[in-house]
Amino acid sequence: MSLPLFPLNTVLFPGCILDLQIFEARYLDMIGSCMKKGVGFGVVCILDGEEVGIAPAGYALVGCEALITDFKQQDNGLLGIRVQGGRRFHVLRTEVQRDQLTVAEVEWLEDEPEQPLQDEDADLVALLKALAEHPMVEALNMGTEATGQQSLANQLAYLLPFAEVDKIDLLQLDDPQQRLDAIQALLDELQGELFA
Repeated sequence: MSLPLFPLNTVLFPGCILDLQIFEARYLDMIGSCMKKGVGFGVVCILDGEEVGIAPAGYALVGCEALITDFKQQDNGLLGIRVQGGRRFHVLRTEVQRDQLTVAEVEWLEDEPEQPLQDEDADLVALLKALAEHPMVEALNMGTEATGQQSLANQLAYLLPFAEVDKIDLLQLDDPQQRLDAIQALLDELQGELFA
């Protein structure tokens, strides 16, 4: 499957919301094409390079499909779009076009079926509810209700201030329970640093 990539300094997760300002010609063309065809594009996290200018040299080989849910001309004249994370994918190979747009051959990663929340997930559910009250999270209008372990893991991994490399590792995990365990381990690490 061929997918245009939008490398960013962020990691998108399935079901999560991301607002973007589009001003580079390659991405304006890409968004126009995606909207005409009713398809999404791929978001991958930059590891080496910049968001603007020439295509970045290094980025994560696992990413998330971005589905355009809304768009509007902003006060500054730029195109603003809101996307929702769709399926996860693995980049097999890429080609940088003349306009510096990276197009990838990808394979979709299978998500485990949604599992019901467990009693031991209560602390993480409470954390998500607390995060939902933050004005920046509220503005995303994500509806931060966890419907199960997968949605809880995706939302926490997306919203918590983990390092991008940790978020990439989380995105690669197929099993929601493993992802929740990894999130808890990262939280314990953060707490340890705070109280060290």
